[in-house]
Amino acid sequence: MDRYVVLADIHANARALRAVLRDAAASGPVRTVWVLGDVVGYGAEPNECIELLRDYACVSVAGNHDLGAIGRADLSLFNANAAAACAWTSARLSSASVEFLSALAARVEAPPFLLVHGSPAGPTWEYVVSAARARELSSFCPLPHCLVGHTHVPAAFRMDAAPAGRAGVEVVDGVLSLRQGRFLVNPGSVGQPRDGDPRAAYADVLVDDLTVHFRRVAYDVAAAAASIVNAGLPEMLGARLRVGC
Repeated sequence: MDRYVVLADIHANARALRAVLRDAAASGPVRTVWVLGDVVGYGAEPNECIELLRDYACVSVAGNHDLGAIGRADLSLFNANAAAACAWTSARLSSASVEFLSALAARVEAPPFLLVHGSPAGPTWEYVVSAARARELSSFCPLPHCLVGHTHVPAAFRMDAAPAGRAGVEVVDGVLSLRQGRFLVNPGSVGQPRDGDPRAAYADVLVDDLTVHFRRVAYDVAAAAASIVNAGLPEMLGARLRVGC
């Protein structure tokens, strides 16, 4: 069975990324890893995270922090802490890391999925946080389903109308079936969750049976937070890791 591991918003948190990759490997063979943007930004280990991903057969798209770190997004578009982290990252990226980030596309088609960071209409910047907006985005998605990141919150929204008498989205024991419609799915954030759960989030996609399995993994959050502070990055970026928001 073809299994794809879906990661988003790693944000230079190598401890979280290693924990997720170990957990994914322990669950069986992986066809490839899909990365939905923001490999860097906020965290203190941008080069380490990129090196980890380069060891896998990854398919990746660009996030706004990835572009900010290589001078392809105006830092005035970011809040003060995010802009400071982008500038810090830019000064420390290796040439190989710059090459990796520079090669990222805004969107990738991996049938039956479209891969973007933000949304089908705004691949790099748009936050999708409601079912109503997901339905509006249906016409912008050329494939049955869309995988997104950016919000740092695991979510699933229908891009079409729910069948009569049924809930719009049914996630049972962390598993979503894609067989009954068109869906926009967010796996949550590996490196900086914002749903109140500090554990790293990711998802498995089993293409043969069209299911998405949402997963959480514990890691050394305190050490990751300390690495941010010790690197001279804004303290708030470390503090929020502890509470997952």
